[in-house]
Amino acid sequence: MIRIGLDTESMHLWFQNKRMDILQFIEFAHEIGCQGVMINLIKDYNLDPEWGTLNNNRPEHLEEVRACAEKYGMYIELATKGLEHEKLKKIIDVANALNVSLIRTYIPITLNAPEEAKTGGEGKYDPNKIRYDFDPAVYDEAIKTLKAFVPYLQKQRVKLALENHEYETSEELVRVVKEINSPWVGLHYDFGNSMMAWEDPLVAAKNMGPYTITTHFKDHIVIPWEKDRFGYVVCGVPAGQGNIDLKPVLKELLDRSSIDRLTVEQCYPYCAQFKRSQGCGGVNQVGEGCFKIEQPIFDSNVVEPLQYYYPQEVSAELLEDLLLRQKGGARDSVAYARQLCDMYERGEL
Repeated sequence: MIRIGLDTESMHLWFQNKRMDILQFIEFAHEIGCQGVMINLIKDYNLDPEWGTLNNNRPEHLEEVRACAEKYGMYIELATKGLEHEKLKKIIDVANALNVSLIRTYIPITLNAPEEAKTGGEGKYDPNKIRYDFDPAVYDEAIKTLKAFVPYLQKQRVKLALENHEYETSEELVRVVKEINSPWVGLHYDFGNSMMAWEDPLVAAKNMGPYTITTHFKDHIVIPWEKDRFGYVVCGVPAGQGNIDLKPVLKELLDRSSIDRLTVEQCYPYCAQFKRSQGCGGVNQVGEGCFKIEQPIFDSNVVEPLQYYYPQEVSAELLEDLLLRQKGGARDSVAYARQLCDMYERGEL
């Protein structure tokens, strides 16, 4: 049976606005039918700068988190970013305390981020949300860094999963794991992030599937935004309500990988810029398939796409509206993930 999990990012507004903590999140995930959680350790608005949604690494806190998950028989995975060895070692210490055997991260891609950003939509809290310069040489550096870290992963019995995190094409990431050539480093397949690198999610699933050890299940649409260089941005919506044809993508991934967990990361409300040049991942323009153009969720005169993620910067009323939408979207996304996994297990996908 494929177990369904929920990433804390799916409820980012609740964490960032102090409406939910990690123990309440685990309870919520269980309530909506999940068998696992992924805990995001990345700093952002109003979150702990080192431990993100986990909040801290005090032993008594970690024991409480572990006990809460074990009460429901839930798996835990951790999510971070970057490849710095000492930071990863600290996270592995937390992983050991939580009985976690898998950590998601991604290769640091962006260069020349501005030092002063005034709003969340400009990258004030997380520069990785905004398009910056890209240098493919980062992949070669990542290979060297990870090869040196493999012996530590092996001793600790913890696997590292590299995500396609909006800049990376599937072929670029497959090259990285092939050159590292270790069972302790695999891939994290995100169902939507390849779109920001102009790659069809089905193509990415075919390429990444044999190396995939964990996931982010999500859905997207493309909406116009005249202020962006490309004139459009990718917008997260609850799973099953967007234009990614999730059924064949999921089948491709499950056929090609050995994963038995599907972790939902509902990026709603959220909009992401196209990060690479058109055609980089094989798609040259918007308009068809999952790149079909839809209307914005909100009136752009009221809230612009890059403000969706931080509605508190717009108004208290918008925040309250999106808190409710996000909670309902998480429920819907988990239910849709369960529906598709059941169909796959019955041979109906």
